This record gives sequence, structure tokens and C-alpha cells, in this order.
Amino acid sequence: MDPALAETVLSALIAGTVVAGVPLLLAALGEQMSQTAGVLNIGIEGMMLAGAFGGFAAGYYAGSAEVGFAVGGLTGLAVALPMIGLCALRGANQIAVGIALTIGVQGITALMHHVLFARTYPRLPAIDGAAVPLLSDLPVVGAALFDRHPIVYGAIALAAALAWLYRRSHIGLNLRAAGDSPASLDAAGGSVPVTRAWAAAFTGLLAGTGGAYMAIVGAGLFVPFMTGGAGFIAIVLAMLARGRPIWVLVGAAVFGASLSATTALQIVGVTVPTDLIQMLPFVAVLAMLVVLARRTGLPAALGRPYERGSR
Repeated sequence: MDPALAETVLSALIAGTVVAGVPLLLAALGEQMSQTAGVLNIGIEGMMLAGAFGGFAAGYYAGSAEVGFAVGGLTGLAVALPMIGLCALRGANQIAVGIALTIGVQGITALMHHVLFARTYPRLPAIDGAAVPLLSDLPVVGAALFDRHPIVYGAIALAAALAWLYRRSHIGLNLRAAGDSPASLDAAGGSVPVTRAWAAAFTGLLAGTGGAYMAIVGAGLFVPFMTGGAGFIAIVLAMLARGRPIWVLVGAAVFGASLSATTALQIVGVTVPTDLIQMLPFVAVLAMLVVLARRTGLPAALGRPYERGSR
């Protein structure tokens, strides 16, 4: 292969990995916090989709991507409120509530898109990146990695911050106790419902922001059901990471690369069916499950409601 073409292909693959991987990274980091606290947030797919619609609509009408990201995050948080109220605070079945949220949001966002835009699919203008001095001038990886929207840098920094928080802070200790031994947290004077509630809220905020990134930066438009199972991939990614945010970052990069492979192949001149490309992330999920599932350690109280005084 011509060196110039190889450089172009690699750069496109890296750029596509970032665009496709950031929504997964944000959603999976949020899901990981919920799971650490004992909440299996199946509704994260709906939170991402709500964030995608809310972020796109706000960005479109306000003419500002930043407004879109803010509204997207808040929309995801709003969708998380039933999970917080019913599951974290009232002890309802987390799987049933999560599935209901996802199905409900899918219908509502499709209806709202039809109400606002009918059968049209307006697009947002391309978003300028924030170039990192010197690093953005590097060959191949410069523009692909270091000329991105600040949310990309923030997501990577968040993974590092959460890695420290889980292992080195009192907050992380409370989160792990809520998921592994809620009775111990209760006995120590902590509140299991409150800890789980704000963890679920954090999940909604991050999932909504990830959905907004998918619509505003990744696609530049909103299409009903556009998340296409990304939320469920985020759930599996959080489980396989075993409480380690850096592993979430690595996993999101792997899935992002599988999604962006079509662009690199098209540059080379290889035509690949769209259905095959859309299938690749799920094949990657199955492969990772086969390799890592036996070594996956989940919180002992994951998905189990806690009643004070119980053991």
C-alpha cells in the first residue's frame, strides 16, 4: 500500500474510533458507577436516545452545540428520575423499570421528532475542535486525536478521575459498599438509597451527554432509534471492566474502532455491506464475553433492592 494512503487510512480509522467511541465511553462510565453502587441500569439505552434527541433539538433551535450538550445531559438525567425514584429509593425491580424506560423513550422520541421535523432530517453544521498546541500537528494521530471537541478530552480525563475516586476516596468506598455490602454501609451511618440515587443520576447525566455527542458531533442529525443498541453495549462494557474505568476507556476504543472500520475500508476501495459493519460491535461484545466473562466480578448486591435492617 502507498505510504500516503496508509497514513490516510490510519488517520481516518483513529478519527472514526474517537467519534464512535466517546458516546460509549461516557455511557459506560456512568453505567459503571451505577453498577458499583448496586443498580443495574438497563434504561441507559433510553437515556442515551433521549439525550440524542434533546441535544440535537436544543442545538438546532439554539444554534449552539454547547447548549445542545447541556440539554442532552439534562434530558438523560430527567429520564433517569424514574430509575432513581422507583429503584434506588423504593426498591422496585431494576430490570423491569429499565426496559420500560427504554421502550417508552424510543416511542416518545420518535413521536417528538415527527412533531417537530415531520419527515425531514435537518442537519447541524460541523463542530470545530479544540486543537492541542504542538500535539495537533503530529503526523497521522495529530488531527485525529488532538483536534477534537473538549468533551472528548473531558471524557478521557473523567475515566482517570473515576479510577482515582473508586480506589482512593471516601465517596468511592461508599459506592463500593452500596454495591457489595449495603448492610455495612447502613451500619456505618451511610445511606444506601441516597448513594444509589446519585449514582443513577450521574449515569443519566453521562448517558444523555453521550447521546448528544452521537447526534451533534457523530451524525450531525437525529434519526429515531439512532443509538442502535449502544446503551446495551455500554452495560456489557461496564460489566467486563470490573470496576476499572481505564478498562472502560480501552473497551470503548475497541468498539469505536469496529464501528469506524467501514470508513477506512472505503478509503482503500473495499466495499463492505452496511449490515456487516453494524454487526461488528456485537461480534466484539460476544468475543469479549467469551474471553473475559469468567473473570468478570460483579458487585454482590447488584440489582438487589435493599431494605434497612436486612442482611
